[in-house]
Amino acid sequence: MRKLLIFALAGFVAQLIDGSLGMGFGASSSSILLTFGITPAIVSATVHFSEIATTAASGTSHLKFKNVHKPTMIKLAVPGAIAAFLGAAFLTHIKGDNIKPFIATFLLLMGFYILYQFLFKRNHPSEGHKVGKINSFLIIPQGLIAGILDSIGGGGWGPVNTPLLLSSKKLEPRYAIGTVSASEFFVTISASLSFIIFLGVSQINWGLVIALSVGGMIAAPISAFLVRILPVNVLAVCVGGLIIFTNSNALLQYLVSNAALANTIKGIIVFLFVILILYVVNRNRSFKRTKNKKKVEV
Repeated sequence: MRKLLIFALAGFVAQLIDGSLGMGFGASSSSILLTFGITPAIVSATVHFSEIATTAASGTSHLKFKNVHKPTMIKLAVPGAIAAFLGAAFLTHIKGDNIKPFIATFLLLMGFYILYQFLFKRNHPSEGHKVGKINSFLIIPQGLIAGILDSIGGGGWGPVNTPLLLSSKKLEPRYAIGTVSASEFFVTISASLSFIIFLGVSQINWGLVIALSVGGMIAAPISAFLVRILPVNVLAVCVGGLIIFTNSNALLQYLVSNAALANTIKGIIVFLFVILILYVVNRNRSFKRTKNKKKVEV
């Protein structure tokens, strides 16, 4: 029962971040499940089954708040769903112990990629853009790549799609986040169907699925509202730090045999992310002061 409550809390936090950033539920949830020794195929299946409820709730919430650009959602959802189905089928035919370090490495890189996008590439995350036409020749391959990475890694749809849509400057941040969140529902359904066919229903831990789903559904409408008022780069540092810490811990088990050295490395990682959070908060305050000063001068 205690473990189920922990996973429900994990689902709540993961969806709160995911709905606000347009990314994070799969990567953070998968990272936590992997630390409990669950095999990658079961982890991805558990996360995707739980995401059926959370992505439905999140997508509905974003539609209600008018955060979704529907043409882009369709262009992402169709190729993403096809790729997710194939990726899930591939994952079920690989031994868990053989692929677990690679999944942890992939998720670790996702954590660094999130930090890169929100710390260095986008200096002012609250700055908006007009809605423009999205190039189908770019968005369809993007959906294919994100879909297969998401099903194999247990997360990746948001970290791949959201930064790319934001960097295109064709959509306002709230549209990019809402569109990715809404399209993820179709990718999740496709991956889950593949897991049922190739893995089997009996292999799924339905207790974990329900726990993650309940926590995520509670957080979904809250996150859809918070995306309008909170600085997303602060949340990005938090989710990036969670993903990097949990997967570094998993990789250290393979790479470092000395417990003292492993604990020292983990302590350094925590310290660095505390510094990063303080830096981002201070940068946001400086940006607001500069912006307010310019308004006064005008």
